[in-house]
Amino acid sequence: MIELIGYIAAVLTTASFLPQAIKTLKTRDTQSLSLSMYSIFCTGVLLWLLYGLAIQNWPIVAANAVTLMLAGMILGIKLQAVLRERN
Repeated sequence: MIELIGYIAAVLTTASFLPQAIKTLKTRDTQSLSLSMYSIFCTGVLLWLLYGLAIQNWPIVAANAVTLMLAGMILGIKLQAVLRERN
């Protein structure tokens, strides 16, 4: 039962990034997104992923692997926009 709660929490928190990822991929508009927030968030998610791997907790691993992919895509698009603005 506890593991099921973990998987449900993982699905819900990971799915929460899907609308932002889809919108960002479609529009490429990242003006209102914080570069520092996404940088810090992705670092934290990476650390959670490593932690989950270390303790072999698969809900933590699965959720953070997908979240890192989605948030990382948003961060990558944001970084591209920031670099374009500087040039």
